[in-house]
Amino acid sequence: MIKVLLADDQALVRSGFRALLDAQRDIEVVGEAEDGAVAVRLARRLRPDIVLMDIRMPGHDGLAATREIVADAGLSGTRVIVLTTFTDDSYVFDAIRFGASGFLVKDSEPAELVQAIRVVNGGEALLAPVVTRTLIAEFAARARPARVDRRRAALIATLTDREREVVTHVAAGRTNEEIARELFLSPTTAKTHVSRAMTKLGARDRAQVVVMAYESGLVRPGWDA
Repeated sequence: MIKVLLADDQALVRSGFRALLDAQRDIEVVGEAEDGAVAVRLARRLRPDIVLMDIRMPGHDGLAATREIVADAGLSGTRVIVLTTFTDDSYVFDAIRFGASGFLVKDSEPAELVQAIRVVNGGEALLAPVVTRTLIAEFAARARPARVDRRRAALIATLTDREREVVTHVAAGRTNEEIARELFLSPTTAKTHVSRAMTKLGARDRAQVVVMAYESGLVRPGWDA
């Protein structure tokens, strides 16, 4: 069973999510939190696989809670999916830096929510390529190209030439299959290169790879990988 913790300040929203998720054979809602502080406490006690986190909550918001959960070594197996209005939430870009594993628009179809939980629980990227590319375009527009994170640049330097090439394609929002076509590789080989790069970078998922690619200077806003 995939254990899910719901964090949203609206009781009606939490009830709707619970009804949908509890109806799935492989998903169980193990707790509900009305704000970020409660979400962090429950995450530490319940050890959920997924936290479905509303980014905008009064007091201790979803951004602060995401940062605490991801930074907690005892919650290394817990992944955060941020719920957002997307077009309005500038906080979504900080959430990537803090380690959120995916993003879901609040008015998504129920089937998309269920699939998102399964995909993230499996360790894969949450967003469909078209949404990923929209997010990356916004992230690139907001990035400060003159500022390079030396620690992340040092990690990028540990990659092989092929792995760095693959990371630039991940930063462009391309899937493993698209990377394989671009580089004339088999999908399995492309996936292996992505996995090895993620391991060397210490990235939890592809969203963090995108952040590291930009903040290390490997990719700059306006570049076409």
